[in-house]
Amino acid sequence: MSESPGVAVSAEQAPPAEAIPRPDDPAAPADQKPLAAQRVLPIRRPGRWIATAVVLVVVAQIIHGLATNPFYQWDRFGYWFLRPTILDGLLITLEVTLYSAVLGLVGGILLALARLSRSPVLRAVSWVYIWLFRSVPLIVVLLFLYNFSALYATLSLGIPFGPAFFTFDESRLATDMVVAVIGLSLNEAAYAAEVVRGGILSVDQGQHEAASALGLPKRYQFAKIVFPQALRSITPNYVNQLIGLIKGTSLVFYVSLLDLFGSVQSMGSTYPGDIVPLLLVATVWYLILTSVVSVVQFYVERYYARGATRTLPPTPLQKLRAGVTDLRARIRKEAAV
Repeated sequence: MSESPGVAVSAEQAPPAEAIPRPDDPAAPADQKPLAAQRVLPIRRPGRWIATAVVLVVVAQIIHGLATNPFYQWDRFGYWFLRPTILDGLLITLEVTLYSAVLGLVGGILLALARLSRSPVLRAVSWVYIWLFRSVPLIVVLLFLYNFSALYATLSLGIPFGPAFFTFDESRLATDMVVAVIGLSLNEAAYAAEVVRGGILSVDQGQHEAASALGLPKRYQFAKIVFPQALRSITPNYVNQLIGLIKGTSLVFYVSLLDLFGSVQSMGSTYPGDIVPLLLVATVWYLILTSVVSVVQFYVERYYARGATRTLPPTPLQKLRAGVTDLRARIRKEAAV
């Protein structure tokens, strides 16, 4: 009988049993020991430790400079932080942001639906609007609207190319607040339209087909099926736009509206020695506003993530409780040992 090719060891060639080391033998090589008996050494990452040390040193220097540099005048910062002039400007900033965010989002939804419409006229007009207001700087839009009365002293409502039924005095209607809100809303709608359109396109096409197969009206399909799913994509992107809008309100100072930044600029002109602490006041307030918006964004995203993820991301309070529980468990374990 022919032998099959391969490695064949005869009894004479095989090593004796006592010559083969056992895995639990201390003298056995490391690669033959059981995994439980082998010591696992973590990979050393010196680059990470060096980078961490450098960052900590830089952060410590920055904090030390902020705390010890007399140029920042923290006593004057505390004086100005809650002054009525600053709070009045902050209130105007919140009003302009609120009105512009609502009007901009509504306009963005309409423009997005026009971009997705089957009408070539609606698609073309929406595309031109978005292209125009995303190309022109916001400060130019505000200054143009501020001087709009020089082009049109009166506004009328009536039959196109025919008689006018109602006539409005543009100079009376276009107050500083109105100009600021309209300018920011027009600019915000152009960006919100792309955010909303991207969110609608992110919804799986099967959802549209299933809704159409059920015979649901188009309006019901959009309001109850498509738009709620699109909000998972729209929310984080539009909140970024909202944060940009909060900072963009600082430009309304150039149309004579004293918002937060305008109040700081006005007080800085009156008290030139306090310009740095006043700028710090504006910076801290903008940080507070954007932080509040970011917190709201987290909970809104968490709400709309239901059904899309297996487990919802833990809230900061839940993370704190889990950390405290883990710390207590470690302390008990070390005490028991």
